[in-house]
Amino acid sequence: MTINASGIRDIGRVLKVARSTVIRTIKKKAGDLVYTHPNFDDSQLTTKREISFNPFCIEVEADEQWSFVKNKSNQRWIWSAVEHSTNTILAYAFGKRKDIIFKQLKERLSGFNIHRYYTDDWGAYERNLSENEHEVGKKNTQKIERKNLNLRTWIKRLARKTICFSKSEKMHDTVIGFLINKVEFGINIYE
Repeated sequence: MTINASGIRDIGRVLKVARSTVIRTIKKKAGDLVYTHPNFDDSQLTTKREISFNPFCIEVEADEQWSFVKNKSNQRWIWSAVEHSTNTILAYAFGKRKDIIFKQLKERLSGFNIHRYYTDDWGAYERNLSENEHEVGKKNTQKIERKNLNLRTWIKRLARKTICFSKSEKMHDTVIGFLINKVEFGINIYE
């Protein structure tokens, strides 16, 4: 129900359980979240780039999206990377809009053979990616921007103007993580 835009009160009312039970159940499952796509391989690529040192290189679009916890001054960012040709989320991370969180995302992407990053002009990308693997511009970031819009539409907590917001970072990250795990990674945390 959380990935279908139901709030904690809605879930409690429909299931006829206390809000504290809903919150406790969600927090208990937070440890089961996966932050990197577990099943993505080269066979899923629709276009394969021939590079002399490796025939299967992945191109990713990376971006960050703003949200908040408790109030708008307490910003929370979701950083994600999608495979350029398939628009599949490969990895994601939560935190501030700082280099350290991008480095965390980049570390999660280290298991993939990434040849090129497409990003916007945010400085964290320029500081942490070499020039030969990084391209800035809107032309190649349209898929991830669309993905961000889809997530924002699906989860009320990501909407910029909303009355539905998280009171804790753990709940914020967990609910968004549930959606990504289910829809993008094909993992049902509640099974």
